[in-house]
Amino acid sequence: MAEENKIPLLDCPVDYLVGDASGKLMNEYGRFPCKIMCGVYAFMARGSARATIDITEHEFHENDLLMIQPGTFLLIHEFSDDALVYYFLFSSSFIEKNTFSNRLSMVPRNIPQMVVRVPDQNVPIIKGMVNLMMQASNCQPSMLTTAKMIPIFNLLNASYVEYAAKHQQQSTQPQDRRTEILQEYSNLVMKHYAEWHHVSEYADAMHLTLPHLCSTIKSVSGRTAGDMIIDAIMTDAKSQLKITNLQVKEIALSLGFENVAFFNRFFKAHTGMTPKEYRLS
Repeated sequence: MAEENKIPLLDCPVDYLVGDASGKLMNEYGRFPCKIMCGVYAFMARGSARATIDITEHEFHENDLLMIQPGTFLLIHEFSDDALVYYFLFSSSFIEKNTFSNRLSMVPRNIPQMVVRVPDQNVPIIKGMVNLMMQASNCQPSMLTTAKMIPIFNLLNASYVEYAAKHQQQSTQPQDRRTEILQEYSNLVMKHYAEWHHVSEYADAMHLTLPHLCSTIKSVSGRTAGDMIIDAIMTDAKSQLKITNLQVKEIALSLGFENVAFFNRFFKAHTGMTPKEYRLS
């Protein structure tokens, strides 16, 4: 993919895109968190990277496969200079209009890891498939159509689920109850951060005592349960300030703050600047 043909920042402008991107290009998207509205399957063909997906930081290495669902927050920290990423993007409209008639769906969030390792013997197949599809897409007229991309979408989804299952089976440390609590808590935070601002609300929903939930999250993740809620709120706030024209009051209300003055103080306490200053920075 040519450097000037930049990857869509939020949603895919057409039903699908297939291509590759260098580490240099990907680093241009690390300025602020954004909410990805398209479905993404990305394969790290070379190099490494770090990024925060929702509220969890991940590392990516050569031969890793990543899936990102629509509605996911993404903040790129760094791609190595030699990085090369193959990607498939499926627009939100593509997924929505094909969900019922073709039973399309992205992998659910309850899979423990978003990054899975592709077995060595399968790497040449994936690279060959992506290169072949890029050629089919770029030829005139294109050999790809929306209808032809539906089975490709399902193939990518099935492959990801298979690799994720193998990764779990090969893990030397089986998932224990503390890890399950962290996973359940993280999922609840991403679902309810705009309405539940207190850890006690999550403890009640999970039928756990507040001290037990807080100590478990801290021991497993190294972060406090409260900080994870704050991270989710701040990620959404920063994203809206940078990529929408909504007024600060509207953003505050969407995040559960009825008092815009309190939202301003909250935002400044965690960034050192007001929402308006951040928007202009």
